[in-house]
Amino acid sequence: MFKHFLSHVDSIIARDPAARSRLEVVLCYPGLHAVVFHRSAHFLDSHGLPTAARWLSQLGRFLTGIEIHPSATIGERFFIDHGMGVVIGSTAVIGNDVTLYQGVTLGGTSLERGVKRHPTLGDNVIVGAGAHILGPVTVRDGARIGANAVVLHDVQHGATMVGIPAKASQDIGRTTPDFLSYGTPCSEDADPIDCLMTSLNAHVKDLTERLKALEAAQHASVEQAPRIVPDAAE
Repeated sequence: MFKHFLSHVDSIIARDPAARSRLEVVLCYPGLHAVVFHRSAHFLDSHGLPTAARWLSQLGRFLTGIEIHPSATIGERFFIDHGMGVVIGSTAVIGNDVTLYQGVTLGGTSLERGVKRHPTLGDNVIVGAGAHILGPVTVRDGARIGANAVVLHDVQHGATMVGIPAKASQDIGRTTPDFLSYGTPCSEDADPIDCLMTSLNAHVKDLTERLKALEAAQHASVEQAPRIVPDAAE
């Protein structure tokens, strides 16, 4: 257990350049504290003590400003940076090495009991500040959700989503090995509007080339089709 805890601390240091030591992370990072509270609350909840679990989660909320329902399932090395105002619903499922920034909501859109109402996040997902992922949608591995985006539908592997409602800002499946703070598709020095327009232009160009290829293939198939010659006897 101690090794898992140190691995969690080290993963935070790797993702946050402001972190200078393990001791600083352990003492001063509310995102880490919130996860520790949740592990204990989740244990109580899964062992038939929902009221005690909810009380412990509310204590964690009071101390950290981060609300995680005890029933939520969270993987390893989960990092909430800054963290104030983060809300994670009861049926949310979060994979490994996921990063959330402040103001993120993993919320439900249904009042029905006993059903999956909250999002599922795959491994290595980044969710930018103020983003909202609503309903039982699935955000697949490596996806990035831009700041203030509102996600209402499933997100493909490696996609970067921006806007309200969120749409992919680059080709699905194109991944970047570098960690992108706040889930934005651009570097810190780039203009995000220019970056988005460049991405859209590239996407339009790709679609145009595909359309031309389809038209050429259709024309070739028409040319190669056997011609029916009328019988002279008729």
